[in-house]
Amino acid sequence: MSPTRPWYITTAIDYANGRPHLGHALEKIGADAMARYRRLRGDSVHFVIGMDEHGIKVRQSAEDAGVAPQDWVDEIARDFAGMWSRLHISHDDFIRTTQERHKRCAAELVRRIREAGDVYQGRYEGYYCVGCEAFKRDDELIKDDADEVRCPTHPSRSLQWTVEENWFFRLSRYQQPLLQLYEERPDFVQPETRFNEVRRLVEGGLEDISISRAQVDWGIPWPGDQSHVIYVWIEALINYLSATGFPDADYGRLWPADVHVIGKDITRFHCVIWPAMLLSAGVALPRSVWAHGFVNFSGRKLSKSEGVRIELTEMVDRWGPDAFRYYLLRDVPWTGDGDFSLERFDVRYTSDLADTLGNLANRTISMIERYRAGCTPAGARAALDDECDTTVARYRQVMDGNLLHQGAQTALDLAVAANGFVEERAPWSQAKDPSRTAELDSTLASLARAVATLSTLLEPFLPGKMRALAERLGLERPPPLADLAGLDLAGRSVHRGEVLFPKLRDESSA
Repeated sequence: MSPTRPWYITTAIDYANGRPHLGHALEKIGADAMARYRRLRGDSVHFVIGMDEHGIKVRQSAEDAGVAPQDWVDEIARDFAGMWSRLHISHDDFIRTTQERHKRCAAELVRRIREAGDVYQGRYEGYYCVGCEAFKRDDELIKDDADEVRCPTHPSRSLQWTVEENWFFRLSRYQQPLLQLYEERPDFVQPETRFNEVRRLVEGGLEDISISRAQVDWGIPWPGDQSHVIYVWIEALINYLSATGFPDADYGRLWPADVHVIGKDITRFHCVIWPAMLLSAGVALPRSVWAHGFVNFSGRKLSKSEGVRIELTEMVDRWGPDAFRYYLLRDVPWTGDGDFSLERFDVRYTSDLADTLGNLANRTISMIERYRAGCTPAGARAALDDECDTTVARYRQVMDGNLLHQGAQTALDLAVAANGFVEERAPWSQAKDPSRTAELDSTLASLARAVATLSTLLEPFLPGKMRALAERLGLERPPPLADLAGLDLAGRSVHRGEVLFPKLRDESSA
């Protein structure tokens, strides 16, 4: 990465047919943790999220609500933006596919692909799932007990047999270039399990795909053919490029993206179709794609259409946005699937946040107030400082590998060790003996440094709470990672403030 170009991270844009849910939250919070960690490393970051606002399903949702499609997507976009603000998502841009900048970019990229000779007209016949907004291959179909053909992702929906004269993209032309890409850049698709799946898919052969829709009036018109619109999935992929200002000359200030964060169910679009489109148009490829897993709710897949649903606001309200972020990233591995349960959330909140982290912060600051009049003393290094150094090194390693759940666990291990350090050193006993003043200073100073270190390590997970914790130690914000090795808090005033993680659930915890 050029030292003048930000680290550019994106998420999949959310489809505007309903309100934000747990799956949306997992992806945005995970990507936000990655972005925040990069900033702690000292990197400049450009983080983009947004809304996918065209297609049949959006028009149907608007009709069901009795409003115009644009009014519908405007309302949905406000809902999403409000939730992301509440969850402390630190994005730099919120792109919407109804914006003119996106329409201009999508039309230009399609024009370049067509000029490359990779677009032709053809007849499409097959099943189309409105829920997925996708044409389905034979291996993506299932039959129910009545021998009805259905989509496994939306089994309650009847699939539509579709016959259309569409514009096609010569995806088959890019089988070998894609296989060469995977050979030369095995880190293009991560984690490794997703890479292997994508490579096997391409090795099995690629067919040309339809990239326009006829008789659809809610979309971006096909350049030169007003009877078609650009297929919603194709123009949605282009958002990553339109957010850079493409085709303006300076779009390279951001592009290529360093990582696209997506769900594992859409790797075909992002790891096969999208790079093939860019190769055709002569545009640089993104550096990597991270495909996270799914989150279930109490062992069942969340799905409005399948009747398994809990409101996202209810989960966030339970213990507040920071605790929700922490629990989600701590218990759902960023490399695979995981489960969300309210019972487990309560256990994590009480054990990890209230009893371990919150207790450590409270007792450390309380002892500095009691024994040193609220001013952190200068004190010699202790064993806890060595533990901090080891933890920071381990944390960097797992977070560099996007192992967010391990990063959260690594930080919590330090909090556990610091609580053990308190019991071992017994500062209340040191305070009673004037001959042990230096020992007490060392204990309190080491504890303050450990708590400050934790405010940094946990900032990607608990950004609001960790800023508040840093402020209680006399800091403006959690220190960057590079400053932790020589951290000196001597002379800084501390204050306890309100309990960071109150155990009683009330309005103040939301």
